[in-house]
Amino acid sequence: MFDVLVAGHLCVDIIPEIPPASARSDSFLAPGHLTEVGAAVISTGGAVSNTGLALHRLGLDVRLVARIGDDHIGQLPYRILEARSEKLVQDLAIAQGEGGSYTLVINPPGVDRTFLHYPGPNDTFGPDDIPVPLLDTTRLFHFGYPPAMRRMYVDGGRALATIFRDAKEHGTTTSLDMAMPDPSRPSGRADWRSILARTLPYVDIFAPSVEELFYMLHKNEYNEMVNSIGQDGLIEALAPGRIASLAQEALSLGAAIVMLKLGHRGLYMRSGKIEDDLGRGTPTSLKNWRERELWAPCFKVEVAGTVGAGDTTIAGFLGGLLRGQTPEGAATSAVAVGACNVETADATSGVRPWDVTQARIQAGWPRLEAHVDAPGWDWDTEKGIWRGPHDH
Repeated sequence: MFDVLVAGHLCVDIIPEIPPASARSDSFLAPGHLTEVGAAVISTGGAVSNTGLALHRLGLDVRLVARIGDDHIGQLPYRILEARSEKLVQDLAIAQGEGGSYTLVINPPGVDRTFLHYPGPNDTFGPDDIPVPLLDTTRLFHFGYPPAMRRMYVDGGRALATIFRDAKEHGTTTSLDMAMPDPSRPSGRADWRSILARTLPYVDIFAPSVEELFYMLHKNEYNEMVNSIGQDGLIEALAPGRIASLAQEALSLGAAIVMLKLGHRGLYMRSGKIEDDLGRGTPTSLKNWRERELWAPCFKVEVAGTVGAGDTTIAGFLGGLLRGQTPEGAATSAVAVGACNVETADATSGVRPWDVTQARIQAGWPRLEAHVDAPGWDWDTEKGIWRGPHDH
């Protein structure tokens, strides 16, 4: 038995170093202009790499499942992951005749990142790519980025639902992360509410960003808000009640626990009644996880880049759950691992071992100000967390 099987999207990230002076220049990303930048960091990217490597760095026993290309770009993820551990690459499938997936990450200091992405073999990933023996021997199954994987959203998302139904039938605890659909591509035109309705009854932990969930459930309202205030102001503009209602919708569609990533505002967690156990990764005291509502503020750090912040936050949450932490502890571990991540430019090298991260929390690591200005929310000074009106 091992701890976590991470499946889904895998690519190569190419991250140019962008000096602050270059980012402030009028020529930055202007058509016809050249902007000088620094050396590039080349690392693995996508949920399989980001969440999987973060869990590995936190000391959990991890296996990875993905499709990679057979060209030079496609072999880069294999070599990078193999250098970490041979166990991490033994279940990767090489897609013959398919070019490797890559992402060019534009990550200026002080500004949220932008991605230029080629999906490659991620588009052909399907249920048959997940070895059944792994489902029989893992405590938790995590899948990431279905909007960046064509077979996961065509045909009403039936392949995605099949993957999660199979995982539950084999006794695993299940976890699902998302990615923002591209409005200009088929993923942005897919009926995500229907896809979620088909899939979430088999999902124990649903961990999208609040923007992703907002877009998937209320695309017209999302677009109106973005057109009015801009993308950068969206998270700040969402009231706690609106965030809570989005989480409640996800619970109503079938998820047992909803963990919403809120960027610099931290993490929101909401759970339902959870009448049955959650599989082999069920928390030590399941009753502590029933009908909870928490908001964990971020920790203060010097931000070098935000690549992989959401993926590593999920790793911290899953690590806390599998190590028997309470919901308060897992939510705190989530924002702590995410904070460590953004102290470096790439997606995972900032993640520290579990004991080191917990010691940093216990030493009084200061938090960002994150007042939840809404009726019924109370601050727990001892836990460093907000408790909501639905927290029982």
